[in-house]
Amino acid sequence: MNRWDHGWRFAVRIALAVLAVMFFLFPIYWLAAISVKSPSEIFAHPPIWIPSSINLNTYGALFRDGDVWTVWNSLVTAGLSTVLAMIFGTMAAYSIVRFRTGGPHLSIWIISQRMIPQIVIAFPVFLLFVAWRWIDTYHGLIALYTAFNIPYVIWMMRGYIRDVPIELEQSALVDGLSRWQVLWKVIIPMTRGGFFATAVFAFIFAWNDFVFALILTRTDVMTYTVQITGYFGSQSTFWGKIGAMSMLGVLPMFFVVATMQRFLVRGMSLGAVKG
Repeated sequence: MNRWDHGWRFAVRIALAVLAVMFFLFPIYWLAAISVKSPSEIFAHPPIWIPSSINLNTYGALFRDGDVWTVWNSLVTAGLSTVLAMIFGTMAAYSIVRFRTGGPHLSIWIISQRMIPQIVIAFPVFLLFVAWRWIDTYHGLIALYTAFNIPYVIWMMRGYIRDVPIELEQSALVDGLSRWQVLWKVIIPMTRGGFFATAVFAFIFAWNDFVFALILTRTDVMTYTVQITGYFGSQSTFWGKIGAMSMLGVLPMFFVVATMQRFLVRGMSLGAVKG
């Protein structure tokens, strides 16, 4: 292959990559554009692709009306449930790997619980929460998200912990560390990439949840995913607020993924190459 053919193929790959990026980023750009457009520009035909000016009145309305607190509710419930799921799930995964807790098929049964569709258990959970008076409470939603994420955390961390040489643990035990110290001082650092990758995906599930939040919240703990549906009406739709609230909901995800990017790459490839 001559230099011209190599350069042509490289240019084609770059062009396809740019088109793919533009295709996937366009919905996000369009939401951002709608959030800063004036009402006349939002409903203009043909559509106005680039706003003539930056209008932040919609964001101001979200703060004045208190709608922005739904983003805080999502952050609290998703963040705390992810922390709890990672703590309990990692301990359970370590027990399954090193002590064969529950036998060889326990992990399969655990991950099968994660495959249950949310809508199947939504009504029984609603009745249970009504009896416990957990409807529209932080602890109710956090407990549910934690329980739903633990099977996923156990399954993922089980694979990462299994890749850690048992000789490292034996050496640490000989040096006087307890099992708890081995877990937090040896296992977690050795599986750091997988640990953070698992935490990010658990956080994303809780952050984007709609079904549980719709059924189990009212006003005090309403999340942003439920709040957005309130902007769709039979008489009118508040497209500016939809765009602004969507951007406020997307920004934390961008921050989390950008911050944890190196851990995500390492975690998703951990254990892929052996030998």
